[in-house]
Amino acid sequence: MVTGLAANRIDRPGTGEQAWRSWPGLRLLAQADPAAWPSVAVVAAHPDDEVLGVGGTMAMLAAAGARLRLIAVTDGEASHPGANPAAIARTRVQESAAALQVLGVPDIEVNRLRLPDAGLAAHEDELAARLSEQCAGFSICLAPWDADAHADHEATGRAARRAARELHQDVFTYPIWMWHWAKPADPRVPWHQACQIALSPAVATRKRAAIGAFISQLTSREHAEGPVLPAGIIAHFTRRLEVLLP
Repeated sequence: MVTGLAANRIDRPGTGEQAWRSWPGLRLLAQADPAAWPSVAVVAAHPDDEVLGVGGTMAMLAAAGARLRLIAVTDGEASHPGANPAAIARTRVQESAAALQVLGVPDIEVNRLRLPDAGLAAHEDELAARLSEQCAGFSICLAPWDADAHADHEATGRAARRAARELHQDVFTYPIWMWHWAKPADPRVPWHQACQIALSPAVATRKRAAIGAFISQLTSREHAEGPVLPAGIIAHFTRRLEVLLP
């Protein structure tokens, strides 16, 4: 885990996607081949994390016939403060299901843990125990990065690492907010251990369409300055590659 990062860094002006796309280091990351993974458990702190972070990888795994399980830790009910949490949760679960269909992973197993959104740090021990059960029997675990500058992502990443150690399982983490607060060649990121998964044009297009299913996150919220996921953030996830960190 990376430490020493400033607080509230996802609320500050971030690094634009053009800076990342023009950085040669991104394209020089080691290549990973998900076709070699027979079974993968994907852990998502919130509905949409899995598609943003590894949607293309999931589509490639499904096409290769891998067994896939999505472990949805929360239903994302805290994304719209002031709104009815139950209604938001229903909306986000429906959006997630629609996104998975668009992505082309209709046979994925989906298990929802329904732990409290925006409160996972207080449930980290419980989450680690439940992930040990949910990830058992899978060769690879993909989970949010545990230095991602979002408390729920970080707690989920830590819990996934604990579960993977118990299961003697390989774990890779995917960044979401890192692209916002970090900069190319940022020394706080373990680039020397990172790898990339190249996406074909067809897979990248499918992922872009799947992201579009999360309407509640892409449109402006009442009593808020803008959407949960503004266009500048979404731009980070429409590249022809996805990045995994150790």
